[in-house]
Amino acid sequence: MTSQAPASTLATLDLLPYLDAAGEIPTTHQGRVGIYAIFDQAQVLQYVGYSRDVYQSLKQHLVRQPHACHWYKVQTIDRPSRTLLEGIRSAWITENGTPPGNQDEAAWTAAIDAAATMTPEEKAHYATLDELGQIKFLKNMARRLEGDIFAALEARGVTMALRFNPKLKESGLLDLKS
Repeated sequence: MTSQAPASTLATLDLLPYLDAAGEIPTTHQGRVGIYAIFDQAQVLQYVGYSRDVYQSLKQHLVRQPHACHWYKVQTIDRPSRTLLEGIRSAWITENGTPPGNQDEAAWTAAIDAAATMTPEEKAHYATLDELGQIKFLKNMARRLEGDIFAALEARGVTMALRFNPKLKESGLLDLKS
Protein backbone atom coordinates (compact mmCIF):
# COMPACT_ATOMS: atom_id res chain seq x y z
CA MET A 1 0.00 0.00 0.00
CA THR A 2 1.27 3.49 -0.83
CA SER A 3 -0.06 6.40 1.08
CA GLN A 4 0.36 9.98 2.10
CA ALA A 5 -3.12 9.89 3.56
CA PRO A 6 -3.90 8.82 7.10
CA ALA A 7 -2.27 5.57 8.12
CA SER A 8 -3.98 2.26 7.73
CA THR A 9 -4.43 0.17 10.80
CA LEU A 10 -2.16 -2.83 10.83
CA ALA A 11 -5.16 -5.16 10.81
CA THR A 12 -6.35 -3.79 7.44
CA LEU A 13 -3.07 -4.41 5.57
CA ASP A 14 -2.35 -7.59 3.61
CA LEU A 15 -0.11 -10.19 5.20
CA LEU A 16 2.71 -10.90 2.75
CA PRO A 17 5.10 -13.86 2.73
CA TYR A 18 8.66 -12.86 3.65
CA LEU A 19 10.12 -15.08 0.94
CA ASP A 20 8.77 -15.75 -2.53
CA ALA A 21 8.73 -19.16 -4.25
CA ALA A 22 12.34 -18.61 -5.38
CA GLY A 23 13.54 -18.14 -1.78
CA GLU A 24 14.07 -14.40 -2.07
CA ILE A 25 12.54 -11.33 -0.45
CA PRO A 26 10.29 -9.75 -3.10
CA THR A 27 11.85 -6.55 -4.47
CA THR A 28 8.49 -4.76 -4.58
CA HIS A 29 9.51 -2.37 -1.82
CA GLN A 30 13.14 -1.85 -2.85
CA GLY A 31 14.10 1.81 -2.50
CA ARG A 32 10.71 2.66 -0.96
CA VAL A 33 10.23 4.58 2.27
CA GLY A 34 7.75 2.96 4.58
CA ILE A 35 6.73 1.32 7.79
CA TYR A 36 6.48 -2.42 8.20
CA ALA A 37 5.50 -5.08 10.71
CA ILE A 38 7.21 -8.48 10.85
CA PHE A 39 5.44 -11.66 11.92
CA ASP A 40 6.72 -15.11 12.86
CA GLN A 41 5.62 -18.42 11.34
CA ALA A 42 2.46 -18.47 13.52
CA GLN A 43 1.67 -14.93 12.28
CA VAL A 44 2.38 -13.38 15.68
CA LEU A 45 3.68 -9.81 15.51
CA GLN A 46 7.42 -9.68 16.31
CA TYR A 47 8.65 -6.22 15.30
CA VAL A 48 7.45 -2.87 13.92
CA GLY A 49 9.95 -0.60 12.17
CA TYR A 50 10.32 2.00 9.46
CA SER A 51 12.97 2.61 6.87
CA ARG A 52 14.18 4.67 3.93
CA ASP A 53 14.49 1.35 2.04
CA VAL A 54 12.02 -1.26 3.26
CA TYR A 55 13.63 -4.03 1.16
CA GLN A 56 17.11 -3.48 2.65
CA SER A 57 15.66 -3.40 6.16
CA LEU A 58 13.77 -6.65 5.57
CA LYS A 59 17.04 -8.28 4.45
CA GLN A 60 18.88 -7.08 7.57
CA HIS A 61 16.10 -8.36 9.83
CA LEU A 62 16.12 -11.74 8.08
CA VAL A 63 19.81 -12.33 8.84
CA ARG A 64 19.50 -11.02 12.40
CA GLN A 65 16.28 -12.91 13.25
CA PRO A 66 15.86 -15.70 10.66
CA HIS A 67 13.37 -17.69 12.74
CA ALA A 68 11.12 -14.69 13.44
CA CYS A 69 10.75 -13.37 9.87
CA HIS A 70 8.05 -15.30 8.00
CA TRP A 71 5.41 -12.69 7.15
CA TYR A 72 5.20 -8.91 6.93
CA LYS A 73 2.80 -6.05 6.36
CA VAL A 74 3.92 -2.76 4.89
CA GLN A 75 2.69 0.75 4.20
CA THR A 76 4.90 2.85 1.96
CA ILE A 77 4.80 6.62 1.73
CA ASP A 78 5.62 8.85 -1.21
CA ARG A 79 7.36 11.67 0.65
CA PRO A 80 9.70 10.80 3.53
CA SER A 81 8.45 12.12 6.84
CA ARG A 82 9.95 10.84 10.08
CA THR A 83 7.05 12.35 12.00
CA LEU A 84 4.51 10.46 9.88
CA LEU A 85 6.48 7.19 10.12
CA GLU A 86 6.90 7.47 13.90
CA GLY A 87 3.20 8.28 14.25
CA ILE A 88 2.16 5.20 12.26
CA ARG A 89 4.64 3.03 14.18
CA SER A 90 3.27 4.29 17.48
CA ALA A 91 -0.32 3.70 16.34
CA TRP A 92 0.45 0.12 15.24
CA ILE A 93 2.16 -0.64 18.54
CA THR A 94 -0.76 0.87 20.46
CA GLU A 95 -3.19 -1.16 18.33
CA ASN A 96 -1.34 -4.47 18.88
CA GLY A 97 0.76 -4.10 22.02
CA THR A 98 4.53 -3.84 22.06
CA PRO A 99 6.00 -6.75 20.10
CA PRO A 100 9.03 -8.61 21.53
CA GLY A 101 11.38 -7.16 18.91
CA ASN A 102 10.53 -3.62 19.94
CA GLN A 103 11.34 -4.48 23.56
CA ASP A 104 14.84 -5.60 22.49
CA GLU A 105 15.42 -3.46 19.40
CA ALA A 106 19.18 -3.97 19.27
CA ALA A 107 18.66 -7.63 18.33
CA TRP A 108 16.68 -6.41 15.30
CA THR A 109 18.58 -3.25 14.33
CA ALA A 110 22.23 -3.47 15.42
CA ALA A 111 25.06 -5.38 13.79
CA ILE A 112 25.36 -8.93 15.12
CA ASP A 113 28.13 -9.15 17.72
CA ALA A 114 29.95 -12.48 17.48
CA ALA A 115 31.73 -11.77 20.78
CA ALA A 116 28.38 -12.10 22.54
CA THR A 117 28.37 -15.79 21.58
CA MET A 118 31.71 -16.54 23.24
CA THR A 119 31.83 -19.31 25.80
CA PRO A 120 33.61 -18.64 29.13
CA GLU A 121 36.57 -20.66 27.82
CA GLU A 122 36.73 -18.57 24.65
CA LYS A 123 36.56 -15.36 26.69
CA ALA A 124 39.44 -16.54 28.86
CA HIS A 125 41.52 -17.44 25.78
CA TYR A 126 40.65 -14.12 24.11
CA ALA A 127 41.88 -12.22 27.18
CA THR A 128 45.34 -13.82 26.84
CA LEU A 129 45.84 -12.72 23.22
CA ASP A 130 47.70 -9.67 21.96
CA GLU A 131 45.86 -7.10 19.81
CA LEU A 132 46.53 -8.86 16.49
CA GLY A 133 45.56 -12.21 18.00
CA GLN A 134 42.31 -10.72 19.29
CA ILE A 135 41.48 -9.34 15.83
CA LYS A 136 42.07 -12.75 14.25
CA PHE A 137 40.07 -14.46 16.99
CA LEU A 138 37.09 -12.10 16.54
CA LYS A 139 37.24 -12.51 12.77
CA ASN A 140 37.13 -16.31 13.16
CA MET A 141 34.23 -16.01 15.63
CA ALA A 142 32.39 -13.82 13.11
CA ARG A 143 33.05 -16.34 10.31
CA ARG A 144 31.75 -19.19 12.46
CA LEU A 145 28.60 -17.23 13.33
CA GLU A 146 28.20 -16.26 9.68
CA GLY A 147 28.22 -19.97 8.79
CA ASP A 148 25.56 -20.64 11.42
CA ILE A 149 23.39 -17.81 10.06
CA PHE A 150 23.75 -19.01 6.47
CA ALA A 151 22.85 -22.56 7.56
CA ALA A 152 19.70 -21.27 9.30
CA LEU A 153 18.78 -19.23 6.22
CA GLU A 154 19.37 -22.19 3.92
CA ALA A 155 17.12 -24.31 6.15
CA ARG A 156 14.45 -21.61 5.68
CA GLY A 157 14.82 -21.91 1.90
CA VAL A 158 16.60 -18.59 1.38
CA THR A 159 18.45 -18.58 -1.95
CA MET A 160 19.22 -14.89 -2.39
CA ALA A 161 22.84 -13.78 -2.30
CA LEU A 162 23.75 -12.20 1.02
CA ARG A 163 27.17 -10.80 1.89
CA PHE A 164 28.39 -9.48 5.19
CA ASN A 165 30.71 -6.47 5.33
CA PRO A 166 34.21 -8.02 5.53
CA LYS A 167 35.75 -5.03 7.34
CA LEU A 168 33.36 -5.36 10.27
CA LYS A 169 34.33 -9.01 10.81
CA GLU A 170 37.68 -7.87 12.24
CA SER A 171 35.67 -6.30 15.05
CA GLY A 172 33.59 -9.44 15.44
CA LEU A 173 30.53 -7.78 13.89
CA LEU A 174 28.24 -9.00 11.14
CA ASP A 175 26.17 -6.58 9.11
CA LEU A 176 25.04 -6.97 5.53
CA LYS A 177 26.99 -5.10 2.91
CA SER A 178 24.60 -2.73 1.12
